[in-house]
Amino acid sequence: MFTLKVDNQIELQLFQQHHALKLYQLVEENREHLREWMPWVDSMNSPYQFESIIPIWLSQFAENNGLNVGILYNGELVGSIGIHQIDWHNRMANIGYYLSKNAEGHGIMTRTVQSLLNYTFFTLGLNRVEIRCGVKNKKSRAIPERLGFVKEGIIRDGEQLYGNFHDLFVYGMLASEWKKRVPY
Repeated sequence: MFTLKVDNQIELQLFQQHHALKLYQLVEENREHLREWMPWVDSMNSPYQFESIIPIWLSQFAENNGLNVGILYNGELVGSIGIHQIDWHNRMANIGYYLSKNAEGHGIMTRTVQSLLNYTFFTLGLNRVEIRCGVKNKKSRAIPERLGFVKEGIIRDGEQLYGNFHDLFVYGMLASEWKKRVPY
């Protein structure tokens, strides 16, 4: 099983079938918190739905076409992060993430994204990573801004949330920029 130790408090674990109930409980306990920015939250109403999607995530990982991992903070599942839409020809991908409300404010996501960027650039050999955040989602935007991503533009009406479109900021980080910032 894939695991990535971020530091003494945080570990990333590839989702497996036995995580389905915990993942569902995390979403259920944070439904209102996550719903504000995650369009898929209302459609996840049972642990069985996670049981059906986890094999897809495992296939993506096995085919080197994505990574969906749980964020464990002091051994407890507090969120998820993933590498999505890997384009191997252009060596680029997107990172998406979410965190439970009670885990915010401890630097968990900043440290997690940092570690995942190291993995993405140094292990996978990708050249570019994007993070897209709702223009009004200040907490999510703070992560790429804190890590030195370049705010490259706005995708107007880039995502639909419960019948309403909203704009997305696109943040980009290049391997050459990251390698100057973080010694490996």
